[in-house]
Amino acid sequence: MNITVRNIPEDILKKIRTLSRLGRRSMNNEILTLLEESVQERLEKLSAGNNRVTMETQVAIWEKLAGEWEDDRTTEEIIRDIYDSRTLGRDIEL
Repeated sequence: MNITVRNIPEDILKKIRTLSRLGRRSMNNEILTLLEESVQERLEKLSAGNNRVTMETQVAIWEKLAGEWEDDRTTEEIIRDIYDSRTLGRDIEL
C-alpha cells in the first residue's frame, strides 16, 4: 500500500535525512523504521497505561450490553479466555 504524507516540516525532514544517512537506509526505509518503532512504542504505552478499565467493571458493562447468551462458562471465564487469546501482533524481521 502506498500513502502520501504532505506538509512535513522541513526540520523533521532534515532529521529523517540525517537518520537515514547514519543508518545507511533510504528515506523511505528510514520513515518505515520510524513508523514501526513509534507504533510499537505507542502500543506498549497503551497496554501498560493506568487508564484501563478493571476486569470487574468490564464484566459489568459487558453483562449489561450483551444480555444473556448460552455458554457453560461464566462471564469471567469468557472474558479471561478473550484476554488470554490476544496478542500485540506478529513479530517481523527487517
